[in-house]
Amino acid sequence: MYTQPASRVARVSRPVPLDIPVLLDRLCYRYPSLLVDSVVEHLPGRRIVAVKNVTVNEDYFQGHFPGTPLMPGVMMIETLAQVATLLLLDEGGEAPTRRAVLRGVNDAKFRRQVVPGDRLRLAVTRERERRGLAVARGVATVADRAVAEAELLLGIEYGEPEVHPTAVVHPGAVIGAGTVVGPYAVIGPQVRLGRGTRVGASAVIDGDTELGDDCHVLSFASVGQIPQDLKFRGEATGLRIGHRNVFREFVTIHRGTRGGGGLTRIGDDNVFMAYAHVAHDCAIGNKTLFGNGATLGGHVVVEDGATISAGSGVHQFCHVGRQAFIGGYTVVTRDALPYAKTVGNRARVYGLNRIGLERRGVSQQTIAKLKRAFRYLLQSKLNTSQALQRIDSDPDLDCSEVAHLVEFIRESRRGSRRGVTLRRPLGRAEPVESENRD
Repeated sequence: MYTQPASRVARVSRPVPLDIPVLLDRLCYRYPSLLVDSVVEHLPGRRIVAVKNVTVNEDYFQGHFPGTPLMPGVMMIETLAQVATLLLLDEGGEAPTRRAVLRGVNDAKFRRQVVPGDRLRLAVTRERERRGLAVARGVATVADRAVAEAELLLGIEYGEPEVHPTAVVHPGAVIGAGTVVGPYAVIGPQVRLGRGTRVGASAVIDGDTELGDDCHVLSFASVGQIPQDLKFRGEATGLRIGHRNVFREFVTIHRGTRGGGGLTRIGDDNVFMAYAHVAHDCAIGNKTLFGNGATLGGHVVVEDGATISAGSGVHQFCHVGRQAFIGGYTVVTRDALPYAKTVGNRARVYGLNRIGLERRGVSQQTIAKLKRAFRYLLQSKLNTSQALQRIDSDPDLDCSEVAHLVEFIRESRRGSRRGVTLRRPLGRAEPVESENRD
């Protein structure tokens, strides 16, 4: 039986389950008409594709361009704004506490007429945050031909916090606007939650703990409890967490100790999968990813963009470098190189984390410079000091990423640091794939 090649098979768009009317009722000034029929693609927080079938009985056609009905440009913008609202406000079924406001439209272009019978495909991509506004790019097409596009500036307004009747929230806790606290959750007296944060069922947040805006603490997570340090005697220590962090089920995050500086710190946009653990006095940067069961000992530093895969353990006082990839079930007992793939028990370096760097938009020119620097460190017959001197003296390797790599290694060899992992794989090893997140 003949089978059509995969490249020629027509792609069928299937609806994505979103409660469109409920979400769009939270667009502050929504036009009386619902202008979205269905959602066919949805990457939460990043991209959404919706469909609108334009029919002759639309409200805005009545008395508009008699004999030649056309969809007005302002309605095209309104349609894209409604799709952007779906992207920004979908909260996974949580109680609605936020509303969207269209603050501005830039670079609007209307390229073709839209008439009854057309099927609009509306793609909106969230590009960045700017001064508290979400910036999204919207493109409308008919039969794969662009008919309109615009940059949309949307703000978010938060309503009153919502606390489930069974939740135990101490009167001294500060709950930000738009925050939702689920059933049987426990919030301690010194906790401060930012705006739009969600706390799942039976989660516990305690101690001198501060969470920023739009964080998500899922069921049974434990955030801000006392450290597992035998020297801890109940002294006042804290935990500071930035914005848009996700703590999945049974994650444990402990506050600091007096001997370690008193604070555990976590930056912005980090994801901690189920059963991940962050011990006392750790410092975690931005946009890191912790796989299921990834574990940090005390006083560990994890730099921006690092990935620590499932089941991996990082020894206390170690540093994990910027955009490093720690493979699954790896045991890290020395500092892990930035930009590198570190895998195994005990850990060895499997070269440059090229895939991860490309996914984060690092240029091919920079990747080539890093690759050459790694050749000096891992493939030449030079010792570490000689390799660093050779990298310093090579004018073709002048870039901030290579400079950070060199400084990271030198700092690892000083003072109380544990040294850096530069062990190479033994013999012919299987290729190690880098990170697999989108």
